[in-house]
Amino acid sequence: MTATHLADTFCDEVGARSPSDDWKFFDWVEPTLSKRRRAREMAIQMLYQSDLGHVNLRSVFASFKPSEYLQEQRTAGREGSGRHERVDLDEAFSYAQTLVRGTQEHLEEIDAIIRRQAEHWRLERMPAVDRNILRLAVFEFLYETDVPQLVILDEAIELAKEFGTEQSGRFVNGVLDGILKTQSLPGNLT
Repeated sequence: MTATHLADTFCDEVGARSPSDDWKFFDWVEPTLSKRRRAREMAIQMLYQSDLGHVNLRSVFASFKPSEYLQEQRTAGREGSGRHERVDLDEAFSYAQTLVRGTQEHLEEIDAIIRRQAEHWRLERMPAVDRNILRLAVFEFLYETDVPQLVILDEAIELAKEFGTEQSGRFVNGVLDGILKTQSLPGNLT
């Protein structure tokens, strides 16, 4: 007998709502990424484009197509086709632009922090994806203080695993963990 069956039986006996009644509600909900996660993914793609193509942000923002991003997510099986998706996507794109602008505006400060922590790695020699994930995370550590630092760290590691090489997750984790341990940063760890 499963735990769900036991709970249903008990609820029937006492006249209460069954937990499975509530779970049935979620059967139709499609998995979607949070707006911040979408924004981070878009921001990484735009930072990468700006970094490697030496393209100004106005051109990067104009050429980035959120609908193409969404189609890629659907193709990868990571997005549903909910009716609220377009609103969420527009909000995520707007937030992504804020992240990219902020990262670019504070690039010297951010790169200096990364260079101090990654002693044996020249920033210019790091894989471009890893470099831009680190930049985005350090920007968030410094200026997006409403987000817990461990959430930023976890998101950066996940982005590195998804977009980087096999070693990217460990590398990003090591650099960012070192920054958290050695830098006096605003915001909260959790």
